[in-house]
Amino acid sequence: MKRLASTSMLMSASCMALAAAVHMGAATSALANDKLIELSNSNENWVMPGKNYDSNNYSTSTQINVDNVKQLKHAWSFSTGELHGHEGAPLVIGDVMYVHSSFPNKTFALDLNDPGHILWQHSPKQDPAARSVACCDLVNRGLAYWPGDDKTPSLIIKTQLDGHLVALNAKTGEEFWKVENGDIKVGQTLTQAPYVVHDLAIVGSSGAELGVRGHVTAYNVRTGEQAWRYYATGPDAEIGLADDFNSANPHYGQKGLGTATWEGDAWKIGGGTNWGWYAYDPAANLIYYGSGNPAPWNETMRPGDNKWTMTITARDADTGKMKFGYQKTPHDEWDFAGVNVIMLSEQTDKTGKKRKLLTHPDRNGIVYTLDRENGDLISADKLDDTVNVFKTVDLKTGLPVRDPEYGTRMDHKGTDICPSAMGYHNQGHDSYDPQKQLFFMGINHICMDWEPFMLPYRAGQFFVGATLWMYPGPKGDRQNYLGLGQIKAYNAITNEYKWQHMERFSVWGGTLATAGNLVFYGTLDGFLKARNSDTGQLVWKHKLPSGVIGYPMTYEHKGVQYIAVMSGVGGWPGVGLVFDLQDPTAGLGAVGAFKNLQNYTQMGGSLEVFSLDGKNPYDDVNVGEYEKG
Repeated sequence: MKRLASTSMLMSASCMALAAAVHMGAATSALANDKLIELSNSNENWVMPGKNYDSNNYSTSTQINVDNVKQLKHAWSFSTGELHGHEGAPLVIGDVMYVHSSFPNKTFALDLNDPGHILWQHSPKQDPAARSVACCDLVNRGLAYWPGDDKTPSLIIKTQLDGHLVALNAKTGEEFWKVENGDIKVGQTLTQAPYVVHDLAIVGSSGAELGVRGHVTAYNVRTGEQAWRYYATGPDAEIGLADDFNSANPHYGQKGLGTATWEGDAWKIGGGTNWGWYAYDPAANLIYYGSGNPAPWNETMRPGDNKWTMTITARDADTGKMKFGYQKTPHDEWDFAGVNVIMLSEQTDKTGKKRKLLTHPDRNGIVYTLDRENGDLISADKLDDTVNVFKTVDLKTGLPVRDPEYGTRMDHKGTDICPSAMGYHNQGHDSYDPQKQLFFMGINHICMDWEPFMLPYRAGQFFVGATLWMYPGPKGDRQNYLGLGQIKAYNAITNEYKWQHMERFSVWGGTLATAGNLVFYGTLDGFLKARNSDTGQLVWKHKLPSGVIGYPMTYEHKGVQYIAVMSGVGGWPGVGLVFDLQDPTAGLGAVGAFKNLQNYTQMGGSLEVFSLDGKNPYDDVNVGEYEKG
């Protein structure tokens, strides 16, 4: 069955149709939601990015633990057949693992009873022009799963770089529907992992570096028809503000600001794309995500606060209406695109009150914790004491206190700005251990020089307006361009870091925490590492074929716990390596910062899987053997 759905429907008509259908579909939507929650609670499955709706990358599995992790050995591997950066992580549902690749965005279904057997593969044909408008390598962050019902099969939902969202029959790989989410002619691409809530497939967009106006869209998972779409900028109706928007925190701003905080019609090419991760609270029925940087990077060309870019956003999952929005970096001057991971937790605050929280380590060097029910700002701590663009964040107003010495402006070259445009945290999907109440965060330790320039907007062309030079932060080795990353354990209630360690390069991909008292992560120079999550002690590592820009995941199959991670260097830190660039300002400044990466790893594209003593299905030598019937 194949369907092609158009995105050209009027938003008002789609919203009216949605409103009429909300109550009719509530029962079946709840069932789909319950099934995903049930699956995510099982250690045999990894059904969505972040493992569960809390998006905490945490597993209660203990077979692999701090006492026996030294016995962890390589079990099996799988090549995607593609190079370039492999971000994200695979999904596991039952006996099947679903693996994605970088462009051209292949998808593979592997039989976990015989992982050398590809059950099906989907290799889409895409417009090669998509490659030329991709910002930072040809990456993709993963897949989504919908469990199906008595009328519609279970589906694997994927994004393609050329702007299409595609649903595949999870059992056969056959294309079920396909929708154009964005137009690559104006620079709209898709690199994000989609997100399934109820009977909706939710996805954002990429392309702020080309002046794309960011939006988030929900599609009917059965048909591919658009349910709702709202933007980060523009009139309130197009942003989708709820009637009680920011009612608990009116000082964050409320009505009319999607245009009033911009000069003229600049909001129409103002960025604010969201290409990072989502989280969802079923009780509140709210989805959470961060909107990205305004366009262009040159702040002189877009006076005003530029709302609602750079915003922690909460929307009703069914209607898309925006309940609250907290703008972290009004009038961004540094490309601190605020799309990073949001992790949900329930913790007791300093006053003894039990609260439902969201925690978000931002590109701007601040880790924020908010009350996820009303948007109250609880804390805002520096990811590292070397952050200098902000002195602090005023918890009463929510506004950062800037240090003008590290601002950017025309006819001025800013120097030693920390963090760099890459942020002290980027796209990595981190983890939270609810027993220890610790967040395990992979950090960039990179600073920069910044020189802006003026440029005109041309659709489909890069719209940045700044030249960047990047290098290690103050704690790194600036002479040898090493010491570009850190790994940290953070408590959002005490606002303290329990432990932290430097790394040779950025910890770009994220972390996995387990009840085995372990935190796993990959490194750009090609190691999978495990640390004692209590102490931070390094207790195990393994050299991989290529560097890691995705996050590890874990699953159990037939009584054996496995750890899996994508190996394939690239992404923004790897653009110099994968495209053989030499100019230190190329790759929006990344080439200079990571000029030594090529001395530690090379391109690849594979999935690497580990277990205690390397136990795997092929311990039975007859598995996968050919026998003529």
